[in-house]
Amino acid sequence: MTNFSRRNFMALTVAAGAARVIPAAVQATKSRYILRLVYDKSIGAMRLIDKRIP
Repeated sequence: MTNFSRRNFMALTVAAGAARVIPAAVQATKSRYILRLVYDKSIGAMRLIDKRIP
């Protein structure tokens, strides 16, 4: 095995963790937003309502 310094070991550990977590996080955020513009009688104005669809 090659000689790893503490700094190299920490960098390798963080890189391996990021390689595992980042693709899962990207897929989790793939969702759509549906926006609707509606008239709200209580305030007497138009309102924008957004809904996240997974």
